Amino acid sequence: MKQVLRSFIGWLAVAAAIVVLDQASKWVILGALRLGEVHAVNSFFNLVLTFNSGAAFSFLSDASGWQRTFFIGIALVASTIIVALLWRNSGERVFCAGLALILGGALGNLWDRIDLGYVVDFLDFHALGYHWPAFNAADSAITVGAVLLIVDSFRPRAKRGS
Repeated sequence: MKQVLRSFIGWLAVAAAIVVLDQASKWVILGALRLGEVHAVNSFFNLVLTFNSGAAFSFLSDASGWQRTFFIGIALVASTIIVALLWRNSGERVFCAGLALILGGALGNLWDRIDLGYVVDFLDFHALGYHWPAFNAADSAITVGAVLLIVDSFRPRAKRGS
C-alpha cells in the first residue's frame, strides 16, 4: 500500500509540474506579447499570442459562450477519471506517465478557462505557407501523453509495469 501511495503521489507531482510549467510559460507570453502579435523565432517557428475559447484547433471557438462551461465540465470529469486510473494502476509506468501528462495538460488549460474564459496559445509552427494551429505547453503534454498511451496499448501485459 505504501508503494502504491508513493507512486500515486509521484504521478500527481508530474501532473502538477506540467501545470506549473504551462502556467509559467503563459504568464511570460502574456507579459511579453500583445494579442495577435507575432515574434518570428526562425524560419518555421513564431511566438504569437492568441486566445482560444474553443477546444483543439479552435473547435467551437465561435460558439455563443456555452462552450466554456461545456469544456470545463469535460475537463473536470476527465481529470476525475484520470486520477482514479492513476490510483488503480500506479505501478504501470508508461501508462501512468501518459495519464499524468494528460492530467497536467488538462488542468493547465482548465485553469485558463476558469480564470480567463479562454485558453492562451502561443506556439506557432509553419512551413511552406501552412501554419499549424497555435498551441501551448499543456497541449504539448496532452499530445505526448496520448502517444504514450498508444504505445502502452501495444505492449504485452507482462511488460506494462516497466
